[in-house]
Amino acid sequence: DPDLLVRRSRHREVPEMSISTAIQTAIDALIRPFEGYHRRLPDGGCAAYPDPATKAEPWTIGYGSTGPSIGPDTRWTHEQALSALRAHSTQFALGVLKLSPILAAEPDRRIAALTSFAYNCGLGNYRISTLRRRVNQRDWPEAAREIMKWNKAAGRVMAGLTRRRAAEAVFLN
Repeated sequence: DPDLLVRRSRHREVPEMSISTAIQTAIDALIRPFEGYHRRLPDGGCAAYPDPATKAEPWTIGYGSTGPSIGPDTRWTHEQALSALRAHSTQFALGVLKLSPILAAEPDRRIAALTSFAYNCGLGNYRISTLRRRVNQRDWPEAAREIMKWNKAAGRVMAGLTRRRAAEAVFLN
């Protein structure tokens, strides 16, 4: 069950924490406000749009969803966009917990911040980052400083990314 992280003991599974609260916090406080719901169509659905930094790929739709099946002609209903947001947020939260198992014992807000970061920057970038090293060392002030460095797209500082990283940094401290 992706909503429950469990610690295995010799004879039983012991629930350690529910990640559903952290995921919902990430969605409500960080991902939706910063990703937005773009290219809304008159019927409430949405259309794909090019990446704001590159003006081309990756094509994005709904609440920041990307992938090989999304191109200039892609259209989704609002329900599809919400479903993708929930599924991707869960996927990124589980990925962050796998890369930083120490988060299982940390407050939900920290998981939310790093889920938002991974949703935006990718698990591969999180995996190789100094940010991850600081998280795994439980050095929260340094982790907050590190996350602020991820405010560029196509080599340019982006005001929206700077605001998003600042919000995530508050959740890390």
